[in-house]
Amino acid sequence: MTGSAPLLNWRSSAHWAARPKPCRYCGADTNLRDSKRSPAHKVCAEQAIAIQAAEAADAYDQNGHLTT
Repeated sequence: MTGSAPLLNWRSSAHWAARPKPCRYCGADTNLRDSKRSPAHKVCAEQAIAIQAAEAADAYDQNGHLTT
């Protein structure tokens, strides 16, 4: 994969929870929450976005259109 993951802005207190829970991506505890309030480290979420973008680009390159 080339380039870097997009940077999410999680400065809002809405991305913080008092009680840690396992990250939906790596399983390690985190107080951070994504936009749907699921536990997630910011770096884990950014990496997941980068992977999804790369997979979509590969699908487009192979098929000439995005697949679902």
